[in-house]
Amino acid sequence: MDFDFSHIAVPFRMQPGLARLPEGTPQLTPLAPRSRLHAEKSQVVAAGASRNRVPGFDPAPALESIRARARLQGIAPPDDVPLELQFEEDFAVLDGDSGQLPWLCVCVPSHWAPEDKLGLPLAAVHAPVADAATLKAASRHLAQLVTDGGAWERFVWTVSPSARYDQHPRRHARTPWPPEGADLDAFAAGCFLRAERQTFFPVGRGTRQAVFTIRVMVAPLAQAVDTADKARRMHDSIASMSEAVLAYKGLGPARAPLLAWLAARGAG
Repeated sequence: MDFDFSHIAVPFRMQPGLARLPEGTPQLTPLAPRSRLHAEKSQVVAAGASRNRVPGFDPAPALESIRARARLQGIAPPDDVPLELQFEEDFAVLDGDSGQLPWLCVCVPSHWAPEDKLGLPLAAVHAPVADAATLKAASRHLAQLVTDGGAWERFVWTVSPSARYDQHPRRHARTPWPPEGADLDAFAAGCFLRAERQTFFPVGRGTRQAVFTIRVMVAPLAQAVDTADKARRMHDSIASMSEAVLAYKGLGPARAPLLAWLAARGAG
């Protein structure tokens, strides 16, 4: 998993966490044809459920911007392969004038339904997020910031009992946590680190739009937390989460065994 544990904040806070990217930083990742992610994305594409568009919105400038960004990275996917199956990333367009999302190309959402977010401003998109008053209040400013012509990056993470990439709430019920009473290592064996790298880059071409990319990464928890330092950092972050955040992330029932396993792992 290409995830740096320095992105796990201690104490945990729901905040934008945006960092401006240096010119030329790669923002797209070729999708391996025989990967699990490819298989899951293919199912969504085949069902015709990957794209949502506000009536009248033209995604052509954004699509050309994605192709141009790929060329800058030396990526040249075949023209007959759908966008969804060219890259690990999912995509959305953020309009800087309205602050809304007029187009989404999302196959593997993390417990949210892309069709419900279509056409909404960022404040409404973030409405379900726990302990996010600052994030919601800054939504208009954030929309203006990430559509100013630069490139930006942020990371989010959680622990999940599911190895599935696609966690659309109406396609898949939540996977239950391992049963209570399991020993700590057995509990951890049923857990996965789920992280997202989210970036923005400009559409340009006469628009004030940005392409929003979402790269979902999933790895077995015991494989991802492979040092005592990582275990201590994740432990302290989860220990600092409010009840509202734990409920939002679905971590409430898993908090005690996760903290116990991480504490043991962190003790070396």
